Amino acid sequence: MEPSKPLAGVRVLDLTNVLAGPFCCHQLAHLGAEVIKVEIPESGDLARQLGQDEELSEQNMGVSFLAPNPGKRSVTLNLKSQDGKSIFRKLLGTSDVLVENFRPGVMDRLGLGAKTLRAENPRLIYCAISGFGQEDEMRLRPAYDQIVQGISGAMAITGESGAGPLRAGWPIADTAGGLTAALAISAALNASPRGCIIDISMRDALMATMGWAVSNYLIAGVEAKPAGNDNLTSDASAAFECAYCPINIAANKQEQWETLADHLDLTDMLDDPRFETRLARKENRHALNAAIEAKLKKRTAFEWETELNALGVPAGRILSLPDALKSARNAGQIADFQLENGRDISVFRTGMKIDSSPLTVDDPPPELGQDTLDVLQELGFTENEIADLRTRNVI
Repeated sequence: MEPSKPLAGVRVLDLTNVLAGPFCCHQLAHLGAEVIKVEIPESGDLARQLGQDEELSEQNMGVSFLAPNPGKRSVTLNLKSQDGKSIFRKLLGTSDVLVENFRPGVMDRLGLGAKTLRAENPRLIYCAISGFGQEDEMRLRPAYDQIVQGISGAMAITGESGAGPLRAGWPIADTAGGLTAALAISAALNASPRGCIIDISMRDALMATMGWAVSNYLIAGVEAKPAGNDNLTSDASAAFECAYCPINIAANKQEQWETLADHLDLTDMLDDPRFETRLARKENRHALNAAIEAKLKKRTAFEWETELNALGVPAGRILSLPDALKSARNAGQIADFQLENGRDISVFRTGMKIDSSPLTVDDPPPELGQDTLDVLQELGFTENEIADLRTRNVI
């Protein structure tokens, strides 16, 4: 018998779109919560039309939607109509958590703001995810991931020195915001008495992950600068070209540097004052790295990776994403589903394991509104009442 998941018995209403909110609820679904995705009739989540597979986008099952939405139920509901709001409140009465990522003020204008709903249901955990928070001076600005990356300072410290700012290769602000929200919700579910309003700013969540870049400035007064693939804290620690596939080497400790130099036949550098200490190696990293790379180019990254790790020098190939996903599949982090249209898809899980098992969900990402009938019947609506709601475009 499968053990109970940590959030079994928790019902979450997912009113979110695109990525930050859906990614939050993606974590909650895998942790065992029942996640009901409340979507706009006919169009649904904008991500249903996004992604690099036009056929799926035309079917309202875009790749961007599929990735963070497996295991959820989909209900369509017009929250601008009085009947839609009435149904929503009934559904809310059966729920523990509400997650939304509208621009601040939208839910209040619908009459469904956090304070209103918490007054009706004091045990409700209401989580709002936005670009800059509900009260920030920039709260009404659009919260696109790249905008947040720039405003957070993350782009200013990413890339090669002197080459200008560079965004991360994936929507890191959205995902950091979603993970932060899932963590806050999980903690709030453990509180007694239960019930609160959670305000998640994607900007603040991203900055919280910037760790040493932030603390070095706040505490030491040293502003982070882009340094490409070099490690700002030590050397030899960087990315290097090899005969096939580049490699990362992190010889951060003195003994690791000495071992690396010996293995690469660079022992003459150990007596060179430019490379004797960690600080000296940092100041002369260009000369040091050029000498190391000249040796590494003679053989493959796989050979160096195997040998250096055996000697206690941390090293790892820089893989393409397809190659990296092979390892993820071996670790049980890739889920395979078949959609209603017969299309086979694979999506990433959460990266988490509990008791050695990856977190899983049983069902593929839902078709738009596929669970509306079942959920309304669970709330006590008759088939005739549901048919009438459809006729009036409430659902």
